[in-house]
Amino acid sequence: MPTVSVVIPVRNGAEFLGRCLRSLKRAHAPALEHIVVDDGSSDRSVEIARAFGAVVCQSPGLSGPASARNLGAARARGELLLFLDADVCVHRDTLARIQQRFEADPALDALIGSYDDEPAAPGFFSQYKNLQHHFVHQHGRAQAATFWSGCGAIRSAVFRSAGGFDEAYTRPSVEDIELGYRLRAARRQIALDPTVQVKHLKDYQLASLLRSDIFDRALPWTRLILRSGILPRDLNLAARQQVSAALVLSGAALAPACGVAGASPALALAPLAAAISLNWSFCRFLARKKGWWFAARSIPLQLAYYFYSGVAFSAGAVPYLLAWPFRHRRQRAAGKPAPQPLTQIPSPPAPGTGRQTPAPGTSAGSC
Repeated sequence: MPTVSVVIPVRNGAEFLGRCLRSLKRAHAPALEHIVVDDGSSDRSVEIARAFGAVVCQSPGLSGPASARNLGAARARGELLLFLDADVCVHRDTLARIQQRFEADPALDALIGSYDDEPAAPGFFSQYKNLQHHFVHQHGRAQAATFWSGCGAIRSAVFRSAGGFDEAYTRPSVEDIELGYRLRAARRQIALDPTVQVKHLKDYQLASLLRSDIFDRALPWTRLILRSGILPRDLNLAARQQVSAALVLSGAALAPACGVAGASPALALAPLAAAISLNWSFCRFLARKKGWWFAARSIPLQLAYYFYSGVAFSAGAVPYLLAWPFRHRRQRAAGKPAPQPLTQIPSPPAPGTGRQTPAPGTSAGSC
């Protein structure tokens, strides 16, 4: 079986890190090493990591999880790199399943898993959001369109040849999705295995849920889509999700128009009803897990999710499209070649340099 190095970035993660490392100790297939990369924590994260026997690396200041993962990968000795968030717990068979998949398929370059259907935090928003994540992962395509660092494994050689994560992302964002885009552009094979599961420990409140969805995912993902010209029809961007967002935005636009024109409110409610119908399988899943009252309360939140995701995409797309002719004019004035059709994603520039992202082995920091 291929050896596994687990890489966990952490910043003030003392609340969950011990549970994460304890779950790794209990795994049926032990990892070669657990590497915790501390990104400027002011709590007991480093002390906890050392108490569990993890290799501790220190990133240079508040560099962000992308840089921290690269630093951990540079230290790793395993044939496989398993990236985990500090707020997840692996199941006992998680590592064994990962090793078996890579052992059975030499052509497999990377693999992503799924959150399980038993979120740890009991609150309504935490249960809803984590079950939504689980449902999306469970219904994704077996040949994944991108990578996921919450529970994602990749061959070490493949990760290094790709240049690692883009360190321009200095806070948790879409750095894993961006890496996945480059892997697919290089014709690397990424699998989604819904049986490879981890438990998410994060406790969402409404404010943190909205901040994460809008500012850490929707807006930066929009910029990535526009820059790359690639809109994958999978996971959160599957056709059903896109149609649902369009229906909800249509209903929101029709509501004031109906009021002004004196038209029947049913005109605005019809698109919302269609969106609910498209998501009925998700509603049934929530009802099976938590009961129909929970599912009913989740419907407005799911519609709101489609609304603010659509608004965020529009907010990110409009400035980009308005600036399009000016970018081309500056490129022509500078004698740069005309842009080519965006069919693949180039390697990202290192922050502030315009150069390629350095290989993980060149990251600054200490272990």
